[in-house]
Amino acid sequence: MIVAIHQPQFMPWLGYLDKMDRCDVFVFLDTVQYKKNEYQNRNRIKTAHGWQWLTVPTHYKFPQKINEVPVDNSNNWRTKHLHALLTNYGKSPFYKKYIEQFSELYEQDWHLLSEVNMASVILLKDLLGIRAETVIASALDGVRDDPSQRLVDICVRLGADTYLSGTDGIKYMDVGMFRDAGINVTFQEFHHPVYTQMFNSFELYMSVIDLLFNCGEQSMDIIRKGAALEFAGNRSAS
Repeated sequence: MIVAIHQPQFMPWLGYLDKMDRCDVFVFLDTVQYKKNEYQNRNRIKTAHGWQWLTVPTHYKFPQKINEVPVDNSNNWRTKHLHALLTNYGKSPFYKKYIEQFSELYEQDWHLLSEVNMASVILLKDLLGIRAETVIASALDGVRDDPSQRLVDICVRLGADTYLSGTDGIKYMDVGMFRDAGINVTFQEFHHPVYTQMFNSFELYMSVIDLLFNCGEQSMDIIRKGAALEFAGNRSAS
């Protein structure tokens, strides 16, 4: 059984969903420290003038973990997001096919960032037809805090024989810990595919929202092509 583990992000990019597609169980690592101004509370969509952030405002106090960070609902960010989707994707080929599902997510009252993040990922996962089971790390007992040991403990707890790591995992993981636990480690290799977008030149690393509104039912096939393509570019949030 292949397990992948990643912090819950908001409306993530293609590579995040590629990792979900390659595993049997995907674990939302909500028990690590929140990182401000990265991809845990925001992601990017394409506009006629480049790209813009869709940001979930938060009331963050260091050193809160991701599952402790409250959403700042003092401004109507949900309405702003829906307006941004209408403005930038209202004329896209598949806007009408998917906008109702996004609207349903935004109609809910969200109080914790981890909850809206996981809901956004599961929405994208379901729209793409990804079958991986999802597990929340904070629901697992006996998981230690050391970065590598934490991952090993989660894999052992779930009965994994293989851990699928992000590309940059080799920089911080103690692979020997996995070997000692009888767990094979593989590394994700994802090369960003080019697909049809609205407006001007192609923009890399947009939220999967961009892919769905532009490519519809072909979106998952396009993500899977990323495993076989060679595309120049780096992704710091992998």
